[in-house]
Amino acid sequence: MEINLISDTVTKPTKGMLEAMMKAEVGDDVFGADPTVNLLQERVAKMFGMEAALFFPSGTMANQVAIKIHTQPGDKMFCDKWAHVYNYEGGGAAFNSGVTSHLIDGDRGMFTADQLAKAVMGRADIHVPYNRLVCIENTTNKGGGACWDFEELKRIQKISKDNNLAFHLDGARLFNALVAKNETPQQYGELFDTISICLSKGLGAPVGSILIGTKEHIEKALRVRKLFGGGMRQAGFLAAAAIYALDNQVERLADDHKKAKEIGQVLENCSYVKKVEPIETNIIIFYVNDDIDPMDFIKKMEAKGILLISMGDGKIRIVTHLDFTDEMHQKLLEELKLF
Repeated sequence: MEINLISDTVTKPTKGMLEAMMKAEVGDDVFGADPTVNLLQERVAKMFGMEAALFFPSGTMANQVAIKIHTQPGDKMFCDKWAHVYNYEGGGAAFNSGVTSHLIDGDRGMFTADQLAKAVMGRADIHVPYNRLVCIENTTNKGGGACWDFEELKRIQKISKDNNLAFHLDGARLFNALVAKNETPQQYGELFDTISICLSKGLGAPVGSILIGTKEHIEKALRVRKLFGGGMRQAGFLAAAAIYALDNQVERLADDHKKAKEIGQVLENCSYVKKVEPIETNIIIFYVNDDIDPMDFIKKMEAKGILLISMGDGKIRIVTHLDFTDEMHQKLLEELKLF
C-alpha cells in the first residue's frame, strides 16, 4: 500500500466524478460554446458575489494572468517572501509581466497591514517602480496551510485601496481556509479585485483553476489566457469534474484537517522531531533533529511506502487529501512512532 502525501494534487477522480465527466455536455470553449464550462464560470462568480469568472488549465496560469492584467512592465508587486507567485511559478511575474517583486518578511507566509503600509510608503520618484499590486496567498503553502486573519485582510485591503493598488488573492486552497475558519466565499468576493481558485488540490478535480473578478478583468484575462496558450476546446469534461467537486467535496475538507492535526500530535511526541509548525488545515510542516538529514528521513519513509516532500530549509511537508484513507492514516501514525 503506497501512501502518497506529497501533495493534495495526487488525488484521482472518484466514481461519481468520473460519471459526471462522462455525462458532460460540451462544446468549443475557445468560442465560448461549452455549456458546462459556462455553467462552472457562472456558478463560481455567483458563489463569490463577483461579476465573472474564467476557467484555466492551471493555478499558475490563473495567477500569472491576474498579475498581467493588473500591471505594466516595470511595475512593482507586493507579496510575502514565501508567496507561491514568487517562489513556485518559475519567475513568471518577471518573465511574463516584467514585474518587480517587493518581498515582505511576514510570518508563515502572512504579513500585516502595518508591514504593507511601510513598504508602500514614500513619494512618487522616477527612480523607483510604480506600486501596482498586492498578492495574498490563502492558505499559505510554504507557511504550512496557515489561514489569514480576515480582519487583517480587511486592513490590508484598505491600504491597497488608499494607495491605488490592485488586490489579488491566490486562493489555491481557499476552500480549506473557508472550512477551517467558517468563512464564506462572499466575504472574499467583497474584498479582492481578483481571486484564483485551484480545483485540483483539496477539492479533488483532476485539472483546472478558475479566476474571478469584474467583467472588465475577465475580458482582459480571456485575451491574456489566449496569449499564454491556455484556451481549451471541449473543456466541459474538466469543468464537470469541478462542479462535482463543489457539490460533493468541500465539507469533507474538515476530515483532511482532522487527520493533519492528529499527525501533528504524533510528531510532537516523537523524539527525533525538533519542531512542528502550527496546523490549521491539511498541511503539516515539521523539522527533524539536527543529527538527522531531512532527505535521509524522506528516503527511509519512502522505503516503507510513504511519500513525503522537502520544502527546503529543513522543512518536511505532509499533505492530507481525499485519497488518504483511514487505513493509510493509521499506518502512517504507526510508522512515525516507530521511526
